[in-house]
Amino acid sequence: ISTNSGLWRYIIGDCVRFTSVAPYKIQITGRTKQFINVFGEELMVENVERALAEVCKDFDVMVRDYTVAPVFLEGENKGGHEWLIEFKEPPIDLNGFIDKLDLALKAVNSDYEAKRCKDLILEAPKVHIASKGLFFNWMRTRGKLGGQNKVPRLSNKRVYLDELLSMNS
Repeated sequence: ISTNSGLWRYIIGDCVRFTSVAPYKIQITGRTKQFINVFGEELMVENVERALAEVCKDFDVMVRDYTVAPVFLEGENKGGHEWLIEFKEPPIDLNGFIDKLDLALKAVNSDYEAKRCKDLILEAPKVHIASKGLFFNWMRTRGKLGGQNKVPRLSNKRVYLDELLSMNS
């Protein structure tokens, strides 16, 4: 989006934030299709990116790719979020990483915090470590390699996560 004509032909679907109005400057903060709001937590990509960046800095780790999907209410089980993260090198203390991630998500999203209060509706996140190259291989099998194709970060459905978990070794 470098000219007016580029803006006019731009495909709608990104969330943007104005960083300046003189001159107008925008930052793409996520996709309108990528969010989780199964329990009223209104978790957006921007929330997740901010929280994940903070926790990665604290644990001195780097995330290559990730995806998140809901864990649906079933019987007596509460809902939650299930993560699959491919790290460059995983954190030594995964449970500590999960605890900090949960706290960081609460700090950036009050709706998430409300749903996590005393595990009333949402349980703590479940995090799986992805094998090296999992996301790349998954995108290749889907015919989605290239700069215009992105790994879906958040989804209200479990389709992507379940496919990836079945491929994870």
